[in-house]
Amino acid sequence: MKEEIELFENYLSTVKRSSQNTIAAYIRDLVKLENYMNENGKHSINEISATNLTSYALYLERQGLSSATISRSIASIRAFFMYLLRQGILTQDPSEQLKPPKVEKRVPETLSVEEMNLLLAQPSGNSVKELRDKAMLELLYATGIRVSELISLKVQDVNLSMNYICCRDEEKERVIPFENAAKDALTRYMNVARGQLCQNADYLFANCQGTPMTRQGFWKIIKSYAAKAGIKKDITPHMIRHSFATHLVDNGADLKAVQEMLGHSDISTTQIYIKKNAVRLKEVYNQAHPRARKDLI
Repeated sequence: MKEEIELFENYLSTVKRSSQNTIAAYIRDLVKLENYMNENGKHSINEISATNLTSYALYLERQGLSSATISRSIASIRAFFMYLLRQGILTQDPSEQLKPPKVEKRVPETLSVEEMNLLLAQPSGNSVKELRDKAMLELLYATGIRVSELISLKVQDVNLSMNYICCRDEEKERVIPFENAAKDALTRYMNVARGQLCQNADYLFANCQGTPMTRQGFWKIIKSYAAKAGIKKDITPHMIRHSFATHLVDNGADLKAVQEMLGHSDISTTQIYIKKNAVRLKEVYNQAHPRARKDLI
């Protein structure tokens, strides 16, 4: 099975052009499957049956893994075996009937508008670092892009005159507008600070060493400003993305438009923000209505 995994890894890298993080997740799941099959006497890919894969899924459940983790592992297995079938390495797909467990979509934690404004106000100085941090935070909240997309932005992806960025992933690109606060922060950063930071002429944002910003580096920046603002929540870059979507839905934004801006392929993923809004409205109702029974929430 090791040889087939290596072929699949090469396919993801050269044909699908998947990100390194995506490839690493696939291979991590498949190596765990390989180890399980080896321990159970299945050393060849042709020996693995649908029953073996069902047993593996049950084994993952017994390990106490979350439904989301098991679902991701099953998705990796399905993609792997479909690849082998298309390549003619297998004549049947043993994963065809393998079903992921139902994943209960949790309402994501977000920042309130007040907390978001407080966080954005923290980098208020004129140093090169604070101008960069202000631009990154404002753009993240203005567009709802993923942190991986933020740090991958290049100068040519930003249109300041028309107030939008062009964000590209593995399969498509999307145009996302941003408001004037983000435009002002970006303009100051690009005119004053960027030339002092960036050694790479392409990337929009750089760290203090002049190399492209990393996910870990930006995560630390957010943590430091959250602490400075006195915000007790465990803030992550993805929480700002959730806050962006929730605040749009709270203010009546069309769900389809939010889906397009977030880059969700399935609108059911975006519908979690309607649930978030419904929970908030119920809380307001039970606090405000004179006959509301809090014990019935």
